[in-house]
Amino acid sequence: MPSSKLSADDIAARLSAAGLTTRVEQHAQHTSIEAEVPDTFPAESWPEVLEVVAEADRFGLLASNVNGRTLWAAVHKAAPATGDVRGPGHQR
Repeated sequence: MPSSKLSADDIAARLSAAGLTTRVEQHAQHTSIEAEVPDTFPAESWPEVLEVVAEADRFGLLASNVNGRTLWAAVHKAAPATGDVRGPGHQR
């Protein structure tokens, strides 16, 4: 099993253990984990949840009056390319 899948599954499991219901979706370049955060989610649980999503490659929180709060994290499937990532014309 690819390490990105293991990482995404671990993040989802740890968010679930913190009391959130998660959704995991596979995309071409990444795996996404989303969790709806209810208004009743305890404030003292936020440090743990933020520690969990900080292990992802990207994470954030979407909040709106219409859809509530959705915590999301993304784990890249492929390792970034090594070498000069500045592109042509920017080489030394």
